[in-house]
Amino acid sequence: MSVEFTGKKACIAPEGVFIIGTYDEKGVPNAMNAAWGAQSDYDEITLFLAKHKTTENIKHTKAFTVAFATKDTVEIADYFGVETGSKVNKIEKAGCHVHKSSHVNAPIIEEFPVTLECECVSYSDETGILVGKIVSMQADEAVLTDGVVDYDKLQPIIFDIATKTYRLVGPVVGKAFHDGLKLKG
Repeated sequence: MSVEFTGKKACIAPEGVFIIGTYDEKGVPNAMNAAWGAQSDYDEITLFLAKHKTTENIKHTKAFTVAFATKDTVEIADYFGVETGSKVNKIEKAGCHVHKSSHVNAPIIEEFPVTLECECVSYSDETGILVGKIVSMQADEAVLTDGVVDYDKLQPIIFDIATKTYRLVGPVVGKAFHDGLKLKG
């Protein structure tokens, strides 16, 4: 028997936990936690962001970084979502270390093991849709296997909107573009 839910009761998963890094007009680094987004092409990411200090920074610099929150960074990642960069230097208060990306005008937060460096393709205040071109990726060697990011080592987290919790991405259960070929015949 199924149960019907009406109203705002979303349960779509996974929702990645992305840390968006930017510089403000004075060159001060900022970060925010964003869950609604996805890789939209091999070299593109699309995020859905309401107006924030971060979006104002992106309009100014035309660049941003996207770090993947992990089991080990959950406290920092959550803090970046519950505090506003308009009032507090979140990077400083969290005790994070940053360096400037070699490819875009945005900070790389060293506590996060994987970071995408992105140029802003477009952002709309009206829709909140941010599209970025991924120009480079930084990954700590500790999370790589054979030159590829290993999710078992990275331990990325997702946002469970139904329970308002963070969860780990689970183990491999199949091989894409392969397992369904049995049914194709």
